[in-house]
Amino acid sequence: MKIMAVDYGDAHTGLACCDKNEVLAAPLCIIDEWSFERCAEKVARAAEENGAEMLVVGNPINMNGTKGPRSEKCCRFADLLRTLVNVPVEMWDERGTTVTAHQMMNEVNKRGKKRKAVIDAVAAAVILENYLSFRANQREKENKE
Repeated sequence: MKIMAVDYGDAHTGLACCDKNEVLAAPLCIIDEWSFERCAEKVARAAEENGAEMLVVGNPINMNGTKGPRSEKCCRFADLLRTLVNVPVEMWDERGTTVTAHQMMNEVNKRGKKRKAVIDAVAAAVILENYLSFRANQREKENKE
């Protein structure tokens, strides 16, 4: 199944997609948009253009497990997406993904403006990789039962 991940932000929203076999997750693009509604419309358009069969929206849950204002805003964003697309929209815990994305950028020595231009899409790819690992583990458990 082709899945698109969304790392929603007030100004920059990162997108990532995986292949149909759910093996590789790759950064797709950044949507630079301040308007909540227009951003959702652009994500929905990107999902359609890329043949996404599911959307996964990062949910920035606090490190202590509580949901703060950012999490609530991302949940509202996912709710809006559900009205704009005809595919399932899932929320996924994104704790630590931005830190991981920055570490990845350090490893490839991408700094400054080049890093800023891609970091949100890389974070979306990390969200998607985590989600794909979860799906693979679930399938493995089901096959054992």
